[in-house]
This record gives sequence, structure tokens and C-alpha cells, in this order.
Amino acid sequence: MTSTFVRHAVVLGLLFAIGPFAIDMYLPALPKIGRSLATDAASVQASLLAFFAAIAVFQLVYGPISDMVGRKAPLYFGLTLFAIGSVGCALAPNIETLIAFRFLQGIGACANMMMPRAIMRDLYTGNQAARLMSLLMLVFSVSPILAPLFGSFLVEALGWRSVFWAILGIGIAGFALVAFFLPETLPPEKRQRTGWGTVVGSYWVLLRDARFMGLSLIAGFGIAGFFTFLVNSPFVFQDHYGLSPTMFSVAFSINAVAFIGVAQANGWLAERYGQEKLVLGAASLFALLTVALFGLQLAGVDNMYVLIAMLFVGFGALGLVIPSTSVLALDDHGAIAGSAAALSGTLQLVVAALLIPVVAIFFDGTPAPMVGGIAFAALVALALSWLTLARRREAVGQPAE
Repeated sequence: MTSTFVRHAVVLGLLFAIGPFAIDMYLPALPKIGRSLATDAASVQASLLAFFAAIAVFQLVYGPISDMVGRKAPLYFGLTLFAIGSVGCALAPNIETLIAFRFLQGIGACANMMMPRAIMRDLYTGNQAARLMSLLMLVFSVSPILAPLFGSFLVEALGWRSVFWAILGIGIAGFALVAFFLPETLPPEKRQRTGWGTVVGSYWVLLRDARFMGLSLIAGFGIAGFFTFLVNSPFVFQDHYGLSPTMFSVAFSINAVAFIGVAQANGWLAERYGQEKLVLGAASLFALLTVALFGLQLAGVDNMYVLIAMLFVGFGALGLVIPSTSVLALDDHGAIAGSAAALSGTLQLVVAALLIPVVAIFFDGTPAPMVGGIAFAALVALALSWLTLARRREAVGQPAE
């Protein structure tokens, strides 16, 4: 593993972590924001959904633009919007203003969350890309592990608005990272020189590619399950189980560590067993555990330690599904990697954005609706895995194991 390979992983991982950092630092503050702005949990969650919605929609714009002008210019633009949105959130006098600036912040953040995947495809494919994705996830792991703890410290010491001033500093650091440590990976001779009509044509090609769509939606339902946990866990752990913001951050980080830690074995396991077989096995384990946990909830077993332990193993399995499907989805579309990464990312977040409000309708303060939403997402991801990957293995003469 060369120093250049490691440098790519570190730089891309830090850039990719900026958007999630803006989510995870914010989680311990959700109940206090509701009390401070005199609003309910659903309205506070809407500020999180606005962030997701912006990322989902505007990836479709950033992707083809990056195929035409290169990767760095869209990153500069996105980081500037991210900084402006952070200032607006810190100064927001009411929930409506907070939601609006979270949307603007999301428009900026989606450049950092989408572009590293396109850059990765510019540089690597196959198992090398899987190894890079694993290292990228390792660097990215600073977000779900440290961000909630840092956020809870700021909330308790300085109030919830201080979180957004800290996020502003992270955005400025990201700008410097792009300027000084990230080379342009799409030279002019490889850029798309056509107009938006061809862009639409590229998206149409991707939408008709059953394998691309299947892989993107497998990752989408996996992410939807994790985001369902992300949105509801602050209220479940703090209001239902009575944890402090700091202890909630520890509980949240435990599950995030499982997701990220297992992902580090993704490259090695993919080389040993193949990425497709790995996805099928991991998706099966994720579904089995989350459905079992939902059954326990329905049976009246409401125990925080059981919840944490079973989600720990389940999200560990999910840590193998998402990196592999993300790499496989882009393998056949190197010429339009930006557009492919954008559409894949949009599909993933649209699925999450559709599931989260449905779970919110049934949310009663207990873990059951949250766990039910995660189990549903896991079952759909498993079904899609078999439809997309098992059939293909049979088509090329391999047994569908």
C-alpha cells in the first residue's frame, strides 16, 4: 500500500466526513433545540430532513458539472455555501429559519459527500477501489465516534448554537484541505464537453441499467435503516431511557464503531470471497438481527442493552454492504463517474428521506417504531440483493450461494 494510496484515503475521508460531522455533532442538541425554539420533535427532525433533502437533490447538479469542469471547482463552491449555511443556523431565531439554513448548508455539504466517490472512481476500480473505500471509511469514522461527543460537550458548556460555529470552522478547514492537498483528478482531456442534453441522456442510461439501480437501492435501504436510527435515537436514548447528551453520544458511537470497524475488513473479505457474495451474506445477517430485534420489541422486551447489542452486530454487517455496493455500482460507468456517483447518492438519500417521515408518524417515544423502520429497510435491502446479485451469478454460470 503506497503512501499516495493512503494520502488519497485520508484526504477523501476527511472531505467526506464534513457533511456527516454536520449531522452527528448536531444530534445531542435536538431535544434542547426543540425546547429553546419552542417547537416539537417533528419540527426539529424536519431541520435534519431538510439537510438530507438538499444533499439528495443537488447531487444531481454537482455530478454532471464535475464531469464537465473537474472535481475541485464544485468542491470550492459547495464549501462556501456550507459556511454561509452554518452561520445562518447559528443565528437562527426560530425553527423555520433553522430549517431554511440547514437546507442551504446541505446544498453545500453534498459536494463533499458526492465528489470523493467520483474522485475514487477516477483513480481506482475493483478491489483497489474496495480497499480505498475501506480506508476512506476509517478516516470517516472520526465523525460518528467523535462528533456526538464533541457536540454534547459544546451543547452542555456553551449551548446548542455553539455547535454550528464549530461546524463553520470545519468547513473552513475543508476549504484549505481542497486547496493544498487535493490534486485535480479529472484532467481537461477526459472531461465531458457536451451540454445538459447529454447529461440527461447519461442519467437515462443509468436509470435503465438494472444492475446500477439495484446496487444503488441496496445501499439506499441500508443507509435508510442507519438514518432511521440516527434521527430517532436522540429521543429514544435521552427521553425514553433518560441518558444525558454525553451518555447518548457514547451509546450512539458504539453502533457507529461497529459500522465503521467492520468496514475495514471489506477489502480483505472482498478479495477472499468476492464483493457480490459478501453483500449477500452481510445483508442476510443485517435483516435477521433487525427483524429479531423488532420481534423482541413487539413482545415487550424494552431493554436498552439488548437494543445496543443487537444493533451493534446488525450495523456491523451493514458496514460490509454499503462500501461494496457503492463500489460495484460505479464499476461500469467510469466515463460518467460524476453523474453515476450523483444519481446513486441521490437514490440512496431519497429512500432515506421517504422512510424517515413514515417512522415519525408512528413514533411514540419508544424504540419500537425506530426498530421497525430499520427492520423494514433491512428486509428490502436483502430482497434487492438477491434480485440484483444472485440472479447475475446464475446468469454467468455461478451458483447463487
